[in-house]
Amino acid sequence: MIDKSTLKKLAMFGLVGFTGMIIDYAATAFLKEVLEANKYLANTTGFVLAASSNYFINRKWTFKSSNPKIGKEYTGFIAIAIVGLLLNNSIIWILSDYLFSLNFYLSKFVAISIVFIWNFVMNNFFNFKHRKT
Repeated sequence: MIDKSTLKKLAMFGLVGFTGMIIDYAATAFLKEVLEANKYLANTTGFVLAASSNYFINRKWTFKSSNPKIGKEYTGFIAIAIVGLLLNNSIIWILSDYLFSLNFYLSKFVAISIVFIWNFVMNNFFNFKHRKT
């Protein structure tokens, strides 16, 4: 069972993630459609921009972190995001190119939804976990 505090963080993480999704989709669409970049390069760039903005917002708002080791915390957040990126690209590939022929953006939406759960669990229970000294 998930406690109220975790549910509140999940909702806040989701709101931050929604802003990240807008950044992600906007950057991806601009690179892919306007600049005609490779869809995986565009996807990776959008994902990295969103992950970086999400870190700073989640650090202050969702997790209220006061960890003085911001470099270590950011590195942990980005490491989790990189695994998420690998999952994201793999899911897109499976859905749009390998097993199915789903639309790229529909595949990306499914990937973002799955990776959202991965990111929250890893950040809430590991990266931003308050440790008693």
